[in-house]
Amino acid sequence: MTAINAMVVDLSHWDPADDYETVKAAGIGGVIYKATEGQSYTDDTYVSQQHAAKAAGLKWGAYHFADGSNVNGQVQNFLRFASPDPDELFCLDWEDNGGNTMSADQARAWIEQVEAALNRPGECVIYSGNTAKELINGKDEFFGSRRLWLAQYSTTPSCQESWDTFWLWQFTDGVNGPTPHTIAGIGPCDINSYEGSPEQLVAEWASGDAMPIPPPAEQVVNVFVAAPAGIQVKVRVFAPGARDSRPSRHQEASPA
Repeated sequence: MTAINAMVVDLSHWDPADDYETVKAAGIGGVIYKATEGQSYTDDTYVSQQHAAKAAGLKWGAYHFADGSNVNGQVQNFLRFASPDPDELFCLDWEDNGGNTMSADQARAWIEQVEAALNRPGECVIYSGNTAKELINGKDEFFGSRRLWLAQYSTTPSCQESWDTFWLWQFTDGVNGPTPHTIAGIGPCDINSYEGSPEQLVAEWASGDAMPIPPPAEQVVNVFVAAPAGIQVKVRVFAPGARDSRPSRHQEASPA
């Protein structure tokens, strides 16, 4: 049984949050919201929910629900409406859509075009479960090089062979799958498990790469002292906030 660490929700107009402050207090760190579907649909709750979630300090992401229609039209619909900022996650929701399911070639094209338009190569998150398993033949380097958001409502999730593991795991739709099924501030909803820490989730949210924290810049202070020859000059050096201000280094003035 795979451990569950509920840290991300994905929502739409079907189940918008009522109170994102409460959502955050429940341990959720990120929200991925439906922005578009096909070539023309846009979610009319997207913008207000985006503002509320960000105001509460949550990370934000947008997903496009794919269909089998013209890829260029789907790309333009998503870019025109969602237009994700550099700190926002973007995702292709590639799942069974009956006779209108997006093909693997179409999925590849959508990802390539959106990443190129945003100048964010390799950063698209792929949401899929059985669809990826059924439509990707063998180990595919293109798909496998991007993060998988796995949809599977069982206690032992498994990935299509292009991926060694998943980045996020949608373990419930609010009814099916392991618990919990509800999040305070929302109610029953799609909930996702993330294996890392809250800090790691934030660090790698948009790009997939946790950027290392740069070391603090070295503080250098130049002090010039003029003194007659033979006069001893004492310099006290201590760190800001240090309790002991006793001299830590002495220098003698050089003869003029």
